[in-house]
Amino acid sequence: MLITPQQLVQVLPRASATAATLVPELNLSMLAYGIDNPARIAAFIAQLGVESGQFTCLVENLHYSAQRLAAIWPNRFSDGKGQPNALAIQLGGNPEAIANSVYAGRLGNGPEESGDGWRYRGRGLLQVTGRENYRKVGAALKVDLEATPELLEQPHYACQSAACFWADHELNDLADSGDFKTITLRINGGLNGYDERVKFWEVAKQVWPT
Repeated sequence: MLITPQQLVQVLPRASATAATLVPELNLSMLAYGIDNPARIAAFIAQLGVESGQFTCLVENLHYSAQRLAAIWPNRFSDGKGQPNALAIQLGGNPEAIANSVYAGRLGNGPEESGDGWRYRGRGLLQVTGRENYRKVGAALKVDLEATPELLEQPHYACQSAACFWADHELNDLADSGDFKTITLRINGGLNGYDERVKFWEVAKQVWPT
């Protein structure tokens, strides 16, 4: 089952500028990983829509002010009263420094000074993040993403990596049963943006009815 750029834009209006480029690669990726019925497609597109800013962002945006850092990561960047602490003030407005700080020593990354946080920041339609995850996805796709992380910003690998993650985490079965919340937890690790995900999902189920 293939989708069209017009259908994608019905679900994700902001995807109008990228749909023509991404949809052919998206169709190839979905067919390769069994995302091939309306229930699976609707859940997949809805989740990707939130993770990628409606297909407008293939690389993580870390342009955060000190105030925004305190709001997103209060345990790390807040003074306990909702205001930025000294570290937030130091890093605010510097995306590379922010990435190296928040991702240091996690997800297979080295320490802050290694630069791994920035090098392996979120990329692709499902925002692959961290050296370890780049290595795993690269092995599955038979490409060295650890050495060439920027490949995930290309439509082919952005779509392939998303579909590969989806299948590897057994999300097709969850989509078939309508368990959208568990899909969200496996992708996001929490329920961030859940209301928006559900909104896109409801529209997608009308575009691709079961």
